[in-house]
Amino acid sequence: MSQHKSLTPLKTFLFAFFATNTIILSYIPIYLQEEIGLSGTEIGWVLAIGPLAALISEPFWGYMSDKFKTVKRILIILLSSLLLFSIVFFNVYSLGLVLAFAFFLYFFSAPVGAFGDSLAQRRADELSISFGTIRTWGSIGFAVSALLAGQYLTWAGIDNIIWPYLLFGSLALLVAFRLTDTEPSKESVSLKSVKLLFQNKRLMLFLLFIMFITISHRTSDSFIGIYIIELGGTESLVGISWFVGVISEAAIFATAAFWFRKYHTLMFIIVAGVLYTIRWFLFGMIHDPWVVIALQFLHGLTFAVLYLAAFDYITRLIPKVVQGTGHLMFHTVFFGISGIIGSLIGGPIIDHYSANALYTVLGVFALVGTILIIIYHVILNVRRA
Repeated sequence: MSQHKSLTPLKTFLFAFFATNTIILSYIPIYLQEEIGLSGTEIGWVLAIGPLAALISEPFWGYMSDKFKTVKRILIILLSSLLLFSIVFFNVYSLGLVLAFAFFLYFFSAPVGAFGDSLAQRRADELSISFGTIRTWGSIGFAVSALLAGQYLTWAGIDNIIWPYLLFGSLALLVAFRLTDTEPSKESVSLKSVKLLFQNKRLMLFLLFIMFITISHRTSDSFIGIYIIELGGTESLVGISWFVGVISEAAIFATAAFWFRKYHTLMFIIVAGVLYTIRWFLFGMIHDPWVVIALQFLHGLTFAVLYLAAFDYITRLIPKVVQGTGHLMFHTVFFGISGIIGSLIGGPIIDHYSANALYTVLGVFALVGTILIIIYHVILNVRRA
């Protein structure tokens, strides 16, 4: 009972932060288009600022966490700063100022999700339980926020986006004070130990190959709201689409203990890659927003399976002393570099062609990534033999 009770603050934190993150991920592109009046290409610039900031902030805060042996105190600093800069971000209207304050917004928000997942992974290992059973609360928070925020913004208008953001963000900060830090490694982290991560060829190749799939995922994250609006949907339908997708994601995380360890983690990544390829090519042919919503159950079978398997694989490739930094590195590739590339290519494709054309391109990216992971898996098996 005490073990489950000790996890309550962590689960609540994941719920609250991912509910906050929903506002940025699901509705910021629509806000930038309808309230600020930006084009698809300009929206791509703003969205690319986030991953760019993450490239700087995630390794920095990951190193600071390992250096000072704490995740909890870093999270409190990040969330306090995030709330302050969000107030400014939602009250500027020129492209220059939006870009400037988007950088600071993402600089403090980008590492929070990675730290939450890292803390969940460490706590799961300490208690010998499934990481997915903890992480699923982040997905539930995302789904609930997507549905409620979509309904609220359809009623109140996209210009009121700041209020649900501050509500969930403040809850995340309050709960962060009740988090329990994990037992730190007895070894001291140094820049030399961090350098070992970059010298790990298996790790670097894996991150490079999987990036083709994660680019397709992050591009869809950025533009699916605009895609649904382009097909004739509303903010409410955007919220429903995210709700359906993330509920399926939560189901995959919640049941991970029953299916995850049965096969090699790379096999799950390959299956997710195949399903991503099918999903994006189908989206490229759709012209009805309700069909998009119906197919959103594939989100759980793609993102949740890919993320859970890749996170587990990365954890086993890196030494514990730099685990926080390693997790942040993975997060930087998954959400950072992939997000920059996806945002910069997605906007121009929508401006010059269509959202349907964008998803066809994403299908090609996912297909290439899947083939590369298959080759990676085959080479590893040959070397073991």
